[in-house]
Amino acid sequence: MRILVTGAAGFIGSALSHRLLARGDEVLGYDNLNDYYDPTLKEARLARLTPQPRFGFVKASLEDRPALEAAFADFRPQRVVNLAAQAGVRYSLTNPYAYVESNLIGFINVLEACRHGGVEHLVYASSSSVYGANRKLPFSVRDAVDHPVSLYAATKKANELMAHTYSHLYGLPTTGLRFFTVYGPWGRPDMALFLFTRKILAGEPIEVFNHGAHTRDFTYVDDIVEGVIRTLDRVPGPDAGFDPMAPNPGSSAAPYRVYNIGNHRPVQLGEYIAVIERCLGRTAEKILLPLQPGDVPDTHADVAELMSDTGYSPQTPVEEGVARFVTWYRDFYHV
Repeated sequence: MRILVTGAAGFIGSALSHRLLARGDEVLGYDNLNDYYDPTLKEARLARLTPQPRFGFVKASLEDRPALEAAFADFRPQRVVNLAAQAGVRYSLTNPYAYVESNLIGFINVLEACRHGGVEHLVYASSSSVYGANRKLPFSVRDAVDHPVSLYAATKKANELMAHTYSHLYGLPTTGLRFFTVYGPWGRPDMALFLFTRKILAGEPIEVFNHGAHTRDFTYVDDIVEGVIRTLDRVPGPDAGFDPMAPNPGSSAAPYRVYNIGNHRPVQLGEYIAVIERCLGRTAEKILLPLQPGDVPDTHADVAELMSDTGYSPQTPVEEGVARFVTWYRDFYHV
């Protein structure tokens, strides 16, 4: 198939593009290579993709509507995976407009391009952050998500609402994936595993929020990519069992689905740090701090719907995933 992947120079987008190319798809990557984190890492990811014969690339932002429309018109994608977004919870406290521009204006441009381009299926990144103030665990797509605690989370919830509108009005099949703390080789420098590894190897102290007591459903990138591909290949139709008198937030009478995509095995941050220490052979100096504004105490993905509908089954234990990251990090940065 012809598949357009936005955010193709990003962590998940680059890994997904490799898998799609490996199975024979034609991929157009779309990314603005912004400086939210080190662009040289994005360029290094992209450099592994560009030599491949069925890969093309457009450097532009989602909010650049003419550029996006031209990419759709030239490539004529059959399916689209929208992973480009302004990421990060804490950054949304200091630069809210970046989230409105990329995650709201950019996303409506994607929806319009899919609608007018006759796209068969749009898969887009949502986030576990949408659960916000919810404390019932594990988080289920059947739960209401009406209490976001960061603007980032609010924009991701808005994406789900916007997608549903287009599924309802125009019959555009859409699937939203609520990612739970993705980690692994080629990961993001603003995420805990990358930050902790860099500082521990440099002999610097690490900041441990919520005194290390909160839990996260850390999910290895290869498991995430497997789930994305399984959902991409399964075009949703209307849910025949949808009851408008007792609506299920995860499905619809329109061709619309939302899934959690996580490991379903939450790990306490303190234990995660201990795994990193064992893999590095070093002990971290820890600065214990309270929970940060916009963060949630715990995440735990109920992935029953994704497993039932697609056969998704995450395979990578955190010890193995962290070890693979540490091996990559030492090699990439010559540490």
